[in-house]
Amino acid sequence: MTSTQALPSRTPLLTAPGQVTLVGAGPGDPELLTLKAVRAIGAATVLLVDDLVNDAVLAHASPRARIIHVGKRGGCKSTPQSFIEKLMIQAAQEGEVVVRLKGGDPFIFGRGGEEVEHLQEAGIPVTVVNGITAGLAAVSSLNVPLTHREHAHGVVFVTGHAKPGDSGTDWAALAHCAREAKLTLVIYMGISSANAIQAGLLQGLPASTPAAIVQRASLPQQRHAACTLANLVETLQAEQLGSPSILVVGDVISGLAQLQQDTGAAGARQAA
Repeated sequence: MTSTQALPSRTPLLTAPGQVTLVGAGPGDPELLTLKAVRAIGAATVLLVDDLVNDAVLAHASPRARIIHVGKRGGCKSTPQSFIEKLMIQAAQEGEVVVRLKGGDPFIFGRGGEEVEHLQEAGIPVTVVNGITAGLAAVSSLNVPLTHREHAHGVVFVTGHAKPGDSGTDWAALAHCAREAKLTLVIYMGISSANAIQAGLLQGLPASTPAAIVQRASLPQQRHAACTLANLVETLQAEQLGSPSILVVGDVISGLAQLQQDTGAAGARQAA
């Protein structure tokens, strides 16, 4: 018989002087924070906070902690990434307990990988505390799954915003793959490129493919609309849904679209 060692009831804190912890603050609802995230935030002496982090999350910070807002949002004036990395390294070298507080999960379109690389190059110990990503929270708030044995064998998280000089995602190729492999597409930061995304996806997916737009996922201000891929842009404009929003394309949305059609409800609803 193989013996196993019981896990401790409480894992040690990952934060320590001279170290940086990347903490996922989740999609917005502060109740979706993990216990480990709450403990790391409370232990920090310096917090570098992203623009999309809910202010209520900072209630877990020590009153003695120094909070530095380093806003980063598409289309708005943002703190340069290089400056954020410099601040983290400097604070850690000064012996601070540093938490980099990021919306969603640090490793899903949060540039966490870049930050880890720069910190390690500077000899700074770094750890990561995962958070619930907005793409998951968006569909869960609608009682829609990302995968389903009958409708979706997998899911693709993809960004609709390419960095300067990058051609970005080949939406037509992705659409063909999604159709053949029965995948749900979850698109972040896609509002400004919605026309190009829709046109590309229609080259490989039927116009009748169910879709949904979820704005401000998990927050009291959340609104959503169900539609088809053919009228995705039209729905965005008609319902005035903007950033931050998640676009979801795939057959898993079919139940939501049917419910909306059966009840005769308006295209956009506020979350209950």
